[in-house]
Amino acid sequence: MPRSLDGLVLAPVVDQAPGQVGTRTRFSYHEKDGEIWAEYAGGDVVRGHLVGTREGDRLDFRYVQLKQDGTTSSGHCASTVVELSDGRVRLEETWEWESQPGSGTSVVEQVTEHDS
Repeated sequence: MPRSLDGLVLAPVVDQAPGQVGTRTRFSYHEKDGEIWAEYAGGDVVRGHLVGTREGDRLDFRYVQLKQDGTTSSGHCASTVVELSDGRVRLEETWEWESQPGSGTSVVEQVTEHDS
């Protein structure tokens, strides 16, 4: 059985483009019965939410966020859950904006208490 994301805090390992999530962004994940959701904030993002589903090690979700400049944006992401050798969780993500041009890949990893 794949490890639950419920209660985990994850952060990007590298900064994305300006106005997007970055290493200061923290995602607080929740999971129940194949549903996943998270709140996130930090860096250029004032507030963000994602909601979707999980099947095995695959996540499929949509996200929406409010940025520091007062603009909003939304998109779609598919992620693979990977368990690292130290027991932490990594999400390998492929995302695409739906509200503006742009797409890419990113990696977020579980934050330990001394990292937060």
